[in-house]
Amino acid sequence: MTFSAAIILAAGEGTRMKSADHKVLHSLAGKTFLQRVMHSVRALDPDVLGVVVRYQAERVAAAARSYDENVTIVHQDEIPGTGRAVQCAMSQLAADGPLHGPVLIAASDMPLLDESTLRRLMESHTQSGNSATVLTTILDDPTGYGRIIRDSKGQVLRIVEQKDANSSELAVHEVNTSVYVFDADVLSQAIAGLDDDNAQGEFYLTDALEKAKEFGGVGAYAAPDALAVEGVNDRVQLAKLAKAHNRRICEAWMRAGVTILDPETTWIEDDVELGQDVTVLPGSFLQGHSVVGPKAVVGPYTTLIDATIDAEAVVERSRVQGTHIGRAANIGPWTYLRPGNDLGEETKAGAFVEMKKAHIDNGTKVPHLSYVGDAHVGEHTNIGGGTITANYDGKNKHHTEIGSGVHVGAGNMFVAPVTVGDGVTTGAGSVVRHDVPADSMVYSENTQHVVEHWKPAE
Repeated sequence: MTFSAAIILAAGEGTRMKSADHKVLHSLAGKTFLQRVMHSVRALDPDVLGVVVRYQAERVAAAARSYDENVTIVHQDEIPGTGRAVQCAMSQLAADGPLHGPVLIAASDMPLLDESTLRRLMESHTQSGNSATVLTTILDDPTGYGRIIRDSKGQVLRIVEQKDANSSELAVHEVNTSVYVFDADVLSQAIAGLDDDNAQGEFYLTDALEKAKEFGGVGAYAAPDALAVEGVNDRVQLAKLAKAHNRRICEAWMRAGVTILDPETTWIEDDVELGQDVTVLPGSFLQGHSVVGPKAVVGPYTTLIDATIDAEAVVERSRVQGTHIGRAANIGPWTYLRPGNDLGEETKAGAFVEMKKAHIDNGTKVPHLSYVGDAHVGEHTNIGGGTITANYDGKNKHHTEIGSGVHVGAGNMFVAPVTVGDGVTTGAGSVVRHDVPADSMVYSENTQHVVEHWKPAE
């Protein structure tokens, strides 16, 4: 579906969030509100997409451009109100010539507004022949929302804010979502006469609907999914919406063949991919574009961020970011895998192990209490407990190369840059500062001194 223009309103301050950050830059399920709305709107392929900014304008504009480099940024002036935002947008978007066809207007604080709902709204508007169409929804409890008052033919007579509604109007459960479609010509004329003659001293976009009725009918399309059009004004609403959305995600994965023992304590973001017969245990957070292969087990109390976990691997009580874990690997508990790791099949990173930019080949074990950074370890090597790759000299990072079939004793330190060949054995407590040839043994002599009958100074 193509149409002339889409306008996303992101100028308001959102004071009820009580935040130093703009409301639309807060996140739900791994993406900011603005990013989510822009993605849904752009999926409809408008000829031009404008985002109206005002509060924290440069930050919001930069975020919008990072999501879509072709977006048009519209700066709202000091005159407040949604109507004024649309006036500014239409003036800028029509600078190269009048707009024709439908114009979609959407709020940016509706993080679950989806392509399907918007597409149905556009189809309803086109098929009805109305001059404007309002996206509405039906709520069991409409408290706080503007009510949609229709005539006997289903046309919108007016939108009544709760504070202005009488008892019969308050009984209406259909509410305004602040998403609209106008014919471009109608919108241009309808917003031309807006003023701030109201209690708030703002230019209201809803006033443009009254004017639009002079050019044809004003219809309404009721979104079947109220969650998709729910706005966020404060953190209480955000938490409620995030919880409801996450439950849907978990239920969808469970129906697809994933075991989630406790959906109430399991959080899965939108771009996560899970294979058949994956098990996700309580207290786990799966974030970003994490991919988990069939029959893998994640959790309990595990965080994955942009991680790839191959089939049959187990990741327990760990934090894994930007890391690939091979088939049947065993990770955890209390393991920290920082970005850039690649662990092969049937590898192990055990308790209190930290890795960063480590490449661990098939069958190699790093059982416990070790740090492996900027290093490559070959196949079927065993790294003793308490081993450290000393990769940083205070200015630069250096590489450690440990071969295949190596047996590293406990408490070793490899001072990079250093290479240890295949088949090497290192003694406990060794400090390896120089390259070690294959099939050899290396140890550091450390004379032990005992002072008998020692008493510390008083």
